[in-house]
Amino acid sequence: MTLSNLTLGLGESGKDEQIEMLGADALMDSLRRHGVDTIFGYPGGAILPIYDAVYKAEEAGWLKHILVRHEQGGSHAADGYSRATGRVGVCFGTSGPGATNLVTGIATAQMDSVPLVVITGQVPRPAIGTDAFQETDIFGITLPIVKHSWVVRDPSEIASVVAQAFLIASSGRPGPVLVDIPKDVGQQVFKYKPIEPGSIVPAGFKFPTVADSASILGALELIEKAERPLLYVGGGVIASSAHETLEALAKRYRLPVTTTLMGKGAFDERDALSVGMLGMHGTAYANFAVTECDLLVAIGARFDDRVTGRLDSFAPRAKVVHFEVDPAEINKNRKADVAVLGDLAISLQKMLEISQTRNVTPCTQKWLEQIDVWKTTYPLLTPPEEGDIYPQEVLLALRDLAPDAYITTDVGQHQMWSAQYLRNGPRQWISSAGLGTMGFGVPAALGVQVALPDQKVICVAGDASILMNIQELSTISQYQLNTKIIIINNHWQGMVRQWQESFYEERYSATNMLNGEPNFVALANSFGVSGYLIDDRKFLKTKLKEALEKDGPVLVDVHVRRDENCYPMVPPGKSNAEMVGLPESV
Repeated sequence: MTLSNLTLGLGESGKDEQIEMLGADALMDSLRRHGVDTIFGYPGGAILPIYDAVYKAEEAGWLKHILVRHEQGGSHAADGYSRATGRVGVCFGTSGPGATNLVTGIATAQMDSVPLVVITGQVPRPAIGTDAFQETDIFGITLPIVKHSWVVRDPSEIASVVAQAFLIASSGRPGPVLVDIPKDVGQQVFKYKPIEPGSIVPAGFKFPTVADSASILGALELIEKAERPLLYVGGGVIASSAHETLEALAKRYRLPVTTTLMGKGAFDERDALSVGMLGMHGTAYANFAVTECDLLVAIGARFDDRVTGRLDSFAPRAKVVHFEVDPAEINKNRKADVAVLGDLAISLQKMLEISQTRNVTPCTQKWLEQIDVWKTTYPLLTPPEEGDIYPQEVLLALRDLAPDAYITTDVGQHQMWSAQYLRNGPRQWISSAGLGTMGFGVPAALGVQVALPDQKVICVAGDASILMNIQELSTISQYQLNTKIIIINNHWQGMVRQWQESFYEERYSATNMLNGEPNFVALANSFGVSGYLIDDRKFLKTKLKEALEKDGPVLVDVHVRRDENCYPMVPPGKSNAEMVGLPESV
């Protein structure tokens, strides 16, 4: 086998022969063997040897490199790519500021359990520790926000590190890993021996356990006895592709289902058993249901503060069953009466199989009738058809015009309205939940669109959030991605303004975005992106329809009612039942 063959990605797998090649070329071949065909990145001095290998890989035709305009955009794009496909996302950045620009994206992926392999260039080995130009200890900086990390000090380690990186990132509870490669490691010629995926397991690594039958049976018995059960579903169900089994169990036992922000799409929100999202800006009926249930079945959820409100009043009358892959989450925030530890897809399938051997008589009819009363009494707002455009009606229009779209969001009021009003299939809801990263939406959308070029991809953004990574319009334009961006523009940092109104006596400090706000339509056009302005409700649906049907990238700036607040809302320190902003008629 020749060096050129291997560099071009034509090497045979499973051979023991060793070939002299550059460290950078070995890296690219190792990535190819792990199924990588798309990388998001930005070059720089320390990573130049690797980018020279990227050039060869693109010339060979097996790799597509997407040049983002900021490393943070690259990490979010890889994140969106991963969430939409279930594959490991890959991004590159150089040393120093290139690496530190990736930190927010790494932390976003860590909080939301998204598998990423992040590869950074580093100064040459002799310069490490000398405060060399563009040197940072990215290994040390990211230790708290990765599953694992490596500094590759010998090119002979590259194949092994890549194999370990993909295994760790994608197994158990997924998450990001970081591989830091000094420049001279990429330039060094050595004898490369390929390592195939799954053929090496890191020392001390443990695969997820398989839940024991006793815990599954214990969970099943509690479900069968409960009169007011509630399934509380998180992002783990999406990550493990367990949504079909979840649906079968919910329908078999007639169990109402509420989801977290990360769990959206795990259960069809058009189904009568759905009560939507729970928590701080969840539906009133979901929050009442969780307060009154007698059994809470948490599946791939972690009882985070935005869901629980005041923890001691969360599901106060309920026994708790907790299905979880990560043992660190069991009993962390809420003690479980039954803990089912293991891969969620396997655990739920096993429970479904056991249940099919038993006589099942659902006893939840009265409970479902009570939930229907709450749904009727405490509906989400129906926007009035007068005055300024309500932000909620923009989401309702999107729901009608693009019911099957992949949706990304930025963070703020528009994110919560999107979660309340949009209905998404599995992996079609992509939003920064745990870290709440403003600027996530646009680069995540381009990552989704690159992964799924034939799908409709829509980013719902806020006028403040979009400015944090608006340079990625350049990337979207360069690759002529068919991505649509809808700005819910109230000229505020909307969620912060709402809190200032509610809890800080209307002292609006540093939240008014009107002064200095760009003409978004002109700005979009300057990037080569088609721009639309909607500031009159009578044109809302027709212009949105036109924008969504137009070929190529489009940005729509929708001017909405400035002081509209996002309700219901559970104030900090209150229980989920103590919501504000419920209908006045109640």
